[in-house]
Amino acid sequence: GFTRVFRYTPGKKDWMANGLPIEGEEALIQRAGDFARLDVPTCSLTERIGEVKERIQKAGWDSCVVTYEDRVVLGLLRPEALNVNPQDTAEQAMESGTRTYRLNVPLEKPMQYMQKMVVDSVVVSTSDGKLFGVLKR
Repeated sequence: GFTRVFRYTPGKKDWMANGLPIEGEEALIQRAGDFARLDVPTCSLTERIGEVKERIQKAGWDSCVVTYEDRVVLGLLRPEALNVNPQDTAEQAMESGTRTYRLNVPLEKPMQYMQKMVVDSVVVSTSDGKLFGVLKR
């Protein structure tokens, strides 16, 4: 009786990693995407640290996600990276290859990582690497 049926070719895991609606027992699990803050400041590779620092502090943040077109995550400027030469670019100061978590990862995994690595936050992204938000401890 269904007239509009679609097949999501990438599969169930990819569906969940992109934060799309789920049902059943899987829907009861607390996940990284459920608690990620979406109001994350971003910057480009070429922006100067001085400009970025001023902008994110005004927004009440102490870090910034470095992104490319379509919000693809390239790196992270943690608080210590913002205390370098203000004329340096985000590319020069960023933590590249930043660990990210998909939206569907159970909440305890990124929380354990933050505790072990003594960091305040982790980046949450979609399965294709696009910024979703930041999970803060």
